[in-house]
Amino acid sequence: MRGSKGALGIALGLGAGLAFGAGGAVVKPLLEAGWSPGAAVFARIGIAALVLAVPGLIALRFDLRPLWRARWTVLAYSLIAVVGTQLAFYASIALIPVSTTLLIEYLAPVALVLFAWARQRRAPQLVVVAGSVLAIGGLVLVIGPGGGGLDVVGLLLAGIAMLGVCVYYVLGERADASVPPIALAASGFVVGAIVLGATGAIGLVPFTAAFVEVPYLGTVAPWWVPVLTVGVVSTAFAYVAGITAIRLLGTRLSSFLGLSEVIFAAIVAWFVLGEAIAPLQALGGLLILGGIVLVRFERPSGAAAIDLVPVPADAPRTETRRAERRSPS
Repeated sequence: MRGSKGALGIALGLGAGLAFGAGGAVVKPLLEAGWSPGAAVFARIGIAALVLAVPGLIALRFDLRPLWRARWTVLAYSLIAVVGTQLAFYASIALIPVSTTLLIEYLAPVALVLFAWARQRRAPQLVVVAGSVLAIGGLVLVIGPGGGGLDVVGLLLAGIAMLGVCVYYVLGERADASVPPIALAASGFVVGAIVLGATGAIGLVPFTAAFVEVPYLGTVAPWWVPVLTVGVVSTAFAYVAGITAIRLLGTRLSSFLGLSEVIFAAIVAWFVLGEAIAPLQALGGLLILGGIVLVRFERPSGAAAIDLVPVPADAPRTETRRAERRSPS
């Protein structure tokens, strides 16, 4: 059962990475056509909220009490993990190169490792350290930070986006188990759309949209086609699959699986936008995959390891110690 859940979690994590990665290639023509970041984010989370509202209620059996009990988690998830992360990312790429913003944002898995190290006061296992080094090296090769001025505000915004990604993974794992992943995502989108819509209505966040035809998957399509695609696939499905993967795999492995988004983004941009993948980028993708594999081999330690070998409550103390020694550490 544990193996099947692990396989499902990895599949969902990779599916979320593909959906998130494809979103950039779909949204880019909209931004080039005159859409503002605020309008693009509002459209994608608004559509996702409409798509997931009814399924979310069904998952809750139309009982909103679990959401109320988890209201602070839902609020933090919607404002930080959904709205804040995307707005910070779009605002950052307006000031510094996109590749630099991506590189900072995807330091989130390493930041989570360092945070766990500081909180638990215990160094991470060697495979985690090695996986982190491989993954970061792969990110540098895939993204290849470009030239341009490094605006301080842009760097800070990229850092905020990175922290938002960290919150996404942490809240995804620690959310109340009585709130299903689809309900957490749906409520996050509803609250996020309301808040972002209100800030747009009062002019705090600029909203500009161009209702024209835009390039789409090698052809030309009305503006609403890519908007629907990014809302349904790269937002609704991506967040639900991502949250489910986090609950199945835990924060650490799922966050490293999230790095696959960079690989999928490069592949989709190659096929959709004609942005060819250089040999060094391909090598970087292999390094990222190697880092994910190494993190997958992290062994449970401490109390979690002891739990792998059940010992009856009335077992002699010596038998308990033998069971602890037999369990992996």
